[in-house]
Amino acid sequence: MHSLAEHTPRRDQSENINRRSFIERFALALGIYPVRLGLLRDSALAALAQTGSGNIESADMKYPGDGATLQGYLSRPKGKEPLPGIIIVHKNLGLVEHFRGVSRRLASQGYAALAVDLLSRQGGTSAFPTAEATTKALQNVKDDGAISDLDAAYRYMDSNSAVKKDDIGIIGFAIGGHNSFLYATTNPKLKAAVIYYGSAPSDDKLARIQCPVLEIVGDKDTRFAPAVPVIQEKMKELGKSYESKIYPGADHDFFDDTGERYNEAAAKESWTVVLDFLKRSLG
Repeated sequence: MHSLAEHTPRRDQSENINRRSFIERFALALGIYPVRLGLLRDSALAALAQTGSGNIESADMKYPGDGATLQGYLSRPKGKEPLPGIIIVHKNLGLVEHFRGVSRRLASQGYAALAVDLLSRQGGTSAFPTAEATTKALQNVKDDGAISDLDAAYRYMDSNSAVKKDDIGIIGFAIGGHNSFLYATTNPKLKAAVIYYGSAPSDDKLARIQCPVLEIVGDKDTRFAPAVPVIQEKMKELGKSYESKIYPGADHDFFDDTGERYNEAAAKESWTVVLDFLKRSLG
């Protein structure tokens, strides 16, 4: 993979040509083929603008899945490769802007970060007009289907020249946390799994996990907080690496700064814990 700097148009070209050429060559540099180039231009330019420093490359993209073409959003730092890779798995609202933001935040810390869209086989998150419709559509995505598509994301990242071979982790939120935890039981090459308030797999599946796991919940999350000590004991019994962090006063979904249950203090502190865990777990 080449640096975007090698493909950027000269400053003496018009602004429109500059932007068009930049994004077209950006797609080629990332080794992706866009859903529609017009959408790629708009979303990529918006993402680049939101990074502030201009040191991050981001774009909507497609990659091959099992019998389907899948969608995602990829961010990485400019001119630094190969990088550790991270797969991001959204909650029940699909691949919304919040998770694109998580991708850019991880890229700013030196990772190639792919936010997947588990609604790809139904046209993608953007195909659904409301949050309610998106949530209902995601109910049709069963565990096996999610695992298959996450495995496709892993294969794509592992074959990408910008990503270090066999140096990939996963992070998921709510149902995405469940899917990430479950995926960790199926891929022995996975290097790390971060679970934000997601349910654990069955004990027999936990026994298959080979990577370290970090689980983060709020103590007001009555569904997941009580389960943490139980999982902790079971993972210890199985000889697995499992860390957990429970945040006082934080509820379910506390990390999402676009939601009503956002807890700024817990979100910020948990992010430092996540970054430390990833630094220790990935190259």
